[in-house]
Amino acid sequence: MDMQLAGKRVVVTGASKGIGYACAEAFAAEGCDIVLAARQPDAAAAALRAKYQVRVEAITADLSRAEDRVSLHAAVPEADILVNNAGAIPSGGIHDISMETWAAAWQLKVFGYFHLTQLYMGSMCARKSGVIVNIIGMAGRAWKPAYIAGTAGNAALIAFTSAVGFDAQKDGVRVFGINPAVTRTERMETQARWRAEQALGDPNRWPEMVKGLPFDRPIEPREIAEMAVFGASPRGGYLNGTVIDIDGAGQFKG
Repeated sequence: MDMQLAGKRVVVTGASKGIGYACAEAFAAEGCDIVLAARQPDAAAAALRAKYQVRVEAITADLSRAEDRVSLHAAVPEADILVNNAGAIPSGGIHDISMETWAAAWQLKVFGYFHLTQLYMGSMCARKSGVIVNIIGMAGRAWKPAYIAGTAGNAALIAFTSAVGFDAQKDGVRVFGINPAVTRTERMETQARWRAEQALGDPNRWPEMVKGLPFDRPIEPREIAEMAVFGASPRGGYLNGTVIDIDGAGQFKG
């Protein structure tokens, strides 16, 4: 299916690995020009250039820093599509997470999404076109006390996405989100190791923490990426102000 995206300029944050890289690759496969923003984006950019005949730009940025977000927008002020993906909020309950750790994590994922959306929506609304995709997370729906900073941050991003999407549509701009559940990335292992240490006293038993998933497997990053591509394309043109849960119905487990 032609997604009608060839030649579009796509900015992907946190694009060096995991879901971010999968999104960058999926858009590149559709003929989009890609801007990778990450702390270490060069290897990912080289891999995409070698595989796809599209323009790939790498911008080194720490998106937990407001000045780096401003610099990214200044370097690439016009984007047809922004994929907000950068963020890795640590696991832990209310007694495990210091306020310093909590604030640092939210500076990247929560305030990073807020700020970049604000920056890019200005030019998108002025030209009456553009799409913003927020990769959020199922903890914002299925609240997790052992992931308190993440569950609260994701819930805030879900509300933000819906409110901003409603406001943006009058200017021809769409904003939607995707909530992945457990996805096969390095981050999946990191979180599973933490849970295994808490529950079993042995982080090396982390595979036991990812058993019993829907369809007996984690989500593959490309499955999230392909939803992002569809939603950002004209074929998903009425998708706005909503956040799509991709969890295999795991949230309804009794």
